[in-house]
Amino acid sequence: MNTTVPTVYIVDDDQAVRDSLQLLIRAQGWRVEAFDSPHAFLNHYQGGEIGCLVLDIRMPHITGLALQEMLVARDMAMPIVFITGHGDIEQCSRAFRTGAIDFLTKPVDKQRLVDSLKRGIRLSIQQHRQEVETLEVTHRLRRLSDREREVLQRVADGMSSKEIARELELSPRTVEVHRANLFNKLEVASLADLIRFYLKALESERSADTDALSNTRAPM
Repeated sequence: MNTTVPTVYIVDDDQAVRDSLQLLIRAQGWRVEAFDSPHAFLNHYQGGEIGCLVLDIRMPHITGLALQEMLVARDMAMPIVFITGHGDIEQCSRAFRTGAIDFLTKPVDKQRLVDSLKRGIRLSIQQHRQEVETLEVTHRLRRLSDREREVLQRVADGMSSKEIARELELSPRTVEVHRANLFNKLEVASLADLIRFYLKALESERSADTDALSNTRAPM
């Protein structure tokens, strides 16, 4: 994964458009890779890159909208700027509903495209950071036993060790041992850090559930 220089992918069946866009994008200091069809792009792209996709909406065999939906279904979504010579309101609406960040008509306004790509790359960086944080939270949570998870939930709810002991039918000393394990395994130094970690874990779980739900929805 290249996390130093963002990559802008271009998928357009018009070679003149690809060549023009590559010159513009390279001038901004970004890496650029161009493909003449969605099929060629799918054979190459592995996901996980920081960057943005410039995507023609009308192409033979696989349309830009179909490619967008395929990427979402494969959990490989990235910020997309659509370009088209024959766009309409319905296509524009469908693209935005599936996560596009802009919809430009040909001939493309170069400054608007650059501005949209900058916004897309910023979004991609934010998504990457969130993914890294989620992986780290998940990794630490896996260190906990089931009992330690139960204690963590109750500590975050503000319960004292004696209250937790009564509810879980444990001795207060055992609860204290579990609490100490939480600080050690989750690598936190204070109760406030422990609670922040727990809230971040809940947020990560909700985000994962939302992504799973969205990926099960039929394309519109």
